[in-house]
Amino acid sequence: MNRRCFLHASTLAAAGCALHACAHEAPTGGPATGRAPQPEAKPEAQPEPEARGAEPLFTISLAQWSLHRALKAGEMTNLDFPRRTREEFGIDAVEYVNQFFMDKPRDRDYLADLRTRCDDHGVTSLLIMCDGLGELGNPNARRRNEAIDNHKPWVHAAKFLGCHSVRVNAASEGSYEEQQKLAADGLRKLVEYAAESELNVIVENHGGLSSNGAWLAGVMKLVDHPRMGTLPDFGNFCLDWARREEPDAWYDRYQGVAEMMPFAKAVSAKSHDFDAEGAETQTDFRRMMKVVVDAGYRGRVGIEYEGETLGEPEGILATRRLLERVREELSA
Repeated sequence: MNRRCFLHASTLAAAGCALHACAHEAPTGGPATGRAPQPEAKPEAQPEPEARGAEPLFTISLAQWSLHRALKAGEMTNLDFPRRTREEFGIDAVEYVNQFFMDKPRDRDYLADLRTRCDDHGVTSLLIMCDGLGELGNPNARRRNEAIDNHKPWVHAAKFLGCHSVRVNAASEGSYEEQQKLAADGLRKLVEYAAESELNVIVENHGGLSSNGAWLAGVMKLVDHPRMGTLPDFGNFCLDWARREEPDAWYDRYQGVAEMMPFAKAVSAKSHDFDAEGAETQTDFRRMMKVVVDAGYRGRVGIEYEGETLGEPEGILATRRLLERVREELSA
């Protein structure tokens, strides 16, 4: 099950619960100490690799959706995520999905516990992927503003955890141009709010027109804010999920990523299955990562394993090995 299908099935009720909460209420206790604010127009800065003493082309993080089956089955909780990321996969940065702690954005004790666990394991919190909170491009102005308000507690939670961004969606209705204007309106209001907390708002290609790279690039230009950006996902370029089996329902993934990269503040390396040589069967990772690095991106690349042939831990490790191999090849 991909994340989009899961969200349609399980998050509508949760979105309504957040609607009437105070939009400006933040968890008390202040932001995490010792973490500098994220630069406005750049992804999170990376440490130098110890062995080579030079900046890598990119470093690796883990998107929580890679473990969605274990989380849904109760085999782990959101609080276990930092430890498993470090101990099992040797990765030191995480990307959360709000669905796995949907009732916690204002819970100071819970967020403090999560932050402490990250600190204890040397794990950096990068972003929160926010879904099920309403359409930021809804044609109805009242519902569009409700969606904006629903995202605000997650801005504060992300700040508290030390993240640099919240990842949102740009769903809308209407013509190509109408949807651009509506999405830009909602996103502009949200990013102006997030900027007060020195947080970025980034949009993932996640179905519909948001999976059209040119359309989303146009939205970025309309918003025109230094803290507004994109999160290109290698595999989410389906324009119509109801017709996913039809080739013309898909936007070219390499073109789409190239169009989104000028605005990228994070990158999602979606993986499904691997051949005998360890290459991903749906995306040419070497070709795709060359698009990423040729755009000048030097930040985190988040593993988002969504396959079923391998177990989640095995799929995560296979994706990591592939990214490391591609990084070595592109660095040669």
